[in-house]
Amino acid sequence: MKVFFLFCFLIICTSGFAQLGFCEGSKGDPIFYEDFETASQLPAGTTNYTYVNQDPQDGQYTLSSQIGRVITSWHSSLPNGTISNRDALIVNASFSSGRFYRTEINGLCENTTYEFSAYLINIYNRSSTVCPDGGIPINVRFEIWDENDANLLKEGNTGNIPSQSSPEWEQYALTFQTEAGQDSVILKMFNNGDGGCGNDLAIDDIIFRSCGDLTTVTAENDENRIDICAEEAPITLRLEATPDYSVYNTHAYQWQESSDNQTWINIPGENDEIYNTPALNTSRYYRVKVAEDPVNLSANLCSSVSEIFTVNILKTPASPQSDGDVSICSDEEIPTLSVTIEENEVANWYDENNNLLVQNTTSYLPESPGTYYVEALNEGLECTPSAKTAIEFTINETPQVEDEVLQLCDGANLILDAGLPGLSYQWSTGENSEQIEINAAGSYSVVLTTAEGCSTTKNFEINQVDIAEIESVTSEEENIVVTPANEGDFEYSIDGTNFQSSNIFTLVPGGIYTIYMRDLSSCNTVIQEFPHIVIPKFITPNADGYNDDFSINGLEYFPSSEIRIFDRYGKLIKADDGKDFNWNGTLDGRSLPSDDYWYHIKIEGFKTLKGSFSLKR
Repeated sequence: MKVFFLFCFLIICTSGFAQLGFCEGSKGDPIFYEDFETASQLPAGTTNYTYVNQDPQDGQYTLSSQIGRVITSWHSSLPNGTISNRDALIVNASFSSGRFYRTEINGLCENTTYEFSAYLINIYNRSSTVCPDGGIPINVRFEIWDENDANLLKEGNTGNIPSQSSPEWEQYALTFQTEAGQDSVILKMFNNGDGGCGNDLAIDDIIFRSCGDLTTVTAENDENRIDICAEEAPITLRLEATPDYSVYNTHAYQWQESSDNQTWINIPGENDEIYNTPALNTSRYYRVKVAEDPVNLSANLCSSVSEIFTVNILKTPASPQSDGDVSICSDEEIPTLSVTIEENEVANWYDENNNLLVQNTTSYLPESPGTYYVEALNEGLECTPSAKTAIEFTINETPQVEDEVLQLCDGANLILDAGLPGLSYQWSTGENSEQIEINAAGSYSVVLTTAEGCSTTKNFEINQVDIAEIESVTSEEENIVVTPANEGDFEYSIDGTNFQSSNIFTLVPGGIYTIYMRDLSSCNTVIQEFPHIVIPKFITPNADGYNDDFSINGLEYFPSSEIRIFDRYGKLIKADDGKDFNWNGTLDGRSLPSDDYWYHIKIEGFKTLKGSFSLKR
């Protein structure tokens, strides 16, 4: 609990007391600790102020975790930085200067040096501007008296502590020595601050503890510890205690040992600055209690202890612990191998040929499959390593397959094959054989799994094949054009051997041809005979030797064919059989005019061909 004091004094107090100072040696555990958390009010005689349960006025105090509720020139809260950091004792000082705190400290030892300390803070908020020039600074004097309140043992003052916009705790201390036969003292605190606006104070964590020399313990190597391997034990050491004479003039010693650095046991008869250990096979800790008066060695609060000397006998490490062998599939990321070792140990990794791969790490990322070995060693010492732990790293091959796109003929069945024998299979249809038979288009898949558990998925896309069907076959001059009855991927041929994707055959001589049309999967083939004749689109009967008459290439293969020529009005111009048929654009020896004319060509076994051509003069 923090203590807050508001001082508004109207007189100026003189200063010039001894300077404060901390114990420069070894500090003991607290003998007295006042954090103002143990009671709702201060014990009688501690202060002559009156307790109130609200904001205090002059000469009053209260207990609260808040400040600045009414006195807005104070900081609204205090920073952390002390030990307790909780509730507060708030005191509004009277206008007259003087003592504001008194308490008795018991349980001390005679002829012993102690440190008194306390945290202080100026709680006036410099940013409030209520007081000019940041307000009057705080200034506190500490006095230590004997138990009879007759002899002043030590005193000191803080000097001026100005206000801040962002307050921070400061710890102050002084050291004093008890006299022969003295086991208690009286602590008094006085306000040295001037009266007026400001001089607002908080105090926290009043502590008394013993103060002794800072004593070091070293061995022959002048160090405060020794680390050896288990195979080098047992070991005997000569330890020496060296005080710094910062506090004591004379020294009494008591050597102690511990197996856990927690519980300490006096070593009987070891009361000199030198101590020779017995032969040690296990780790131990040593320290020495130091006092100025030998009678104080038996009281923990009246003596100091040295720094600790550590004897660390390192046991041979146990083999590193792993999670076992590691197996992955070839399509997985290579994992990091790892082991667990004890604290203060390191691990080294080796390959199958005992080549060092990496050291001082518990993890290793392998580059290839194989058996890896890892050993544990004591950190910092080249002691005997542990037995090696073997970790086998295996990469199992994941099945390699390719997706397929297949065609399904109408009304037919299709065999789907996973493609790799000797594995386990799980089809999207629920079957688990290497092959399945289907009769419908769609998407299918199969998961292939090896005995080691490596899996892959193969996908099938099954398309329904379009049925090949010819709508018509026509002759366009020297070309044969096959028109399919439906859309799809088809190929065509006029000899049954050479197929093409185009439905147009160019520069084909007249004659009877067998037309072949099939789908790319050869589900079905349509065959149709077609009489291909080359009918001119126009004639120019001008005796120049080019297109002078209407003659049809290919009709020579159809001698029984019949041909008729009509004008636009349907008048028959010429009729004859197909053998050596030609027309020169005349009727009864008279040249007919330029115009469009129509033909009917009847071939036995085929439908009549009808069309038109132009006569140009």
